Amino acid sequence: MEISRGQLARMIDHTLVKPNATRGDILRLCEEAKRYGFGCVCVNSFYVPLTVKLLENTEVKVCSTVGFPFGAVLPEIKALEAKGAVEVGAQELDMVINLGALKSGDYGAAKRDIKAVVEAAHSNGNKVTVKVIIEAGYLTDEEKVVACKIAKEAGADFVKTSTGFAGGATVEDVKIMRKTVGRKMGVKAAGGIRTLQDALAMIEAGANRIGTSSGVSIMEEALRQQPQAQ
Repeated sequence: MEISRGQLARMIDHTLVKPNATRGDILRLCEEAKRYGFGCVCVNSFYVPLTVKLLENTEVKVCSTVGFPFGAVLPEIKALEAKGAVEVGAQELDMVINLGALKSGDYGAAKRDIKAVVEAAHSNGNKVTVKVIIEAGYLTDEEKVVACKIAKEAGADFVKTSTGFAGGATVEDVKIMRKTVGRKMGVKAAGGIRTLQDALAMIEAGANRIGTSSGVSIMEEALRQQPQAQ
């Protein structure tokens, strides 16, 4: 696939969502994001204020997780976390769908859950990007289609493959998701994407955002392969 290093970097959500991440880890994450020109940094909501401060006056966006990593919390709690993250500067939100509701066939509850976060993200004139993690590793192909349709109907901007805690992204899942949501909605591939080849395969399949904690090594690999590219 023909893609420049700059284009690739802007598609990467440079991610650190481990439960034991320290302040020093976040400092390093943000320095890497600035150095390589990543489009976004994704952190747990506790670290949003620090990340916003570290990335002030840069083009790197700040993304907060919501209901992470299981999604099994009350919709009101997800909405509150989303609202709080937006108030301290988050420009994007990665929320986990209510998998229990989805697997139970309670699609109305799953949709209301997403819609509550979307409404919180768009309150007070904000237009914060909402990405819905469907955790594809737990779903049948039919359930993946339903999850994507629910996310789209609820007003989300993206669907995302995985948290990374229950299996990773696959090319097949990305193709299903892209086919389901069409061209106007975003698809984020995340989980287990560690090499340039992995990233390019996901983009070829239809992803327009890549979530990874291996952004630096991916960009270094791209640098070695395309030393003159911009």
